[in-house]
Amino acid sequence: MPSEPTSHWVLLALSRYEAPLLRYASAIVGSAQAADVVQDTFLRLCNQDRAAVEPHLRAWLFTVCRNRALDVRRDKRHVEPVAEMDEVMPNNLPGPAEALERREAMRRVLGALDTLPERQREAVLLKFSGDLSYQEIAEVLGTSVSNVGFLLHTALRALREQVEKKDREAERRNR
Repeated sequence: MPSEPTSHWVLLALSRYEAPLLRYASAIVGSAQAADVVQDTFLRLCNQDRAAVEPHLRAWLFTVCRNRALDVRRDKRHVEPVAEMDEVMPNNLPGPAEALERREAMRRVLGALDTLPERQREAVLLKFSGDLSYQEIAEVLGTSVSNVGFLLHTALRALREQVEKKDREAERRNR
């Protein structure tokens, strides 16, 4: 049984990282399986040596969550699209008008996000949904920091081009 300081540490990690991990897992396996993936992640944390994990806790949690989510997705034998934007990106806008505008913009971005290659998509999700640093993303994806920069640059350029294309098409239809 874990000592009180360790269980307190796990509870603090849970309160801080549960929501971003749920958003990230939802993007990989869909919202129906995300809670199980995150629960498994924190159960594994309970069995870790705090001194070994604590210096890179966020990267460790996202790595374990990613690996578990990929296992679940492999078991399901298909890829779930990103479900709802509120599950993937945090919502901290005050009013309904701002929320509606944000929802429409996010719908376009998430539609484009689903078309990216998996590594680019994961890098974007880790950066903007998980708020991880380039170094932490590199640890999670098992790549270099410079490769993370390349993945994000390429992904964001592709997202921008796809969203702009969709906006131009919508504008033509509305004429």
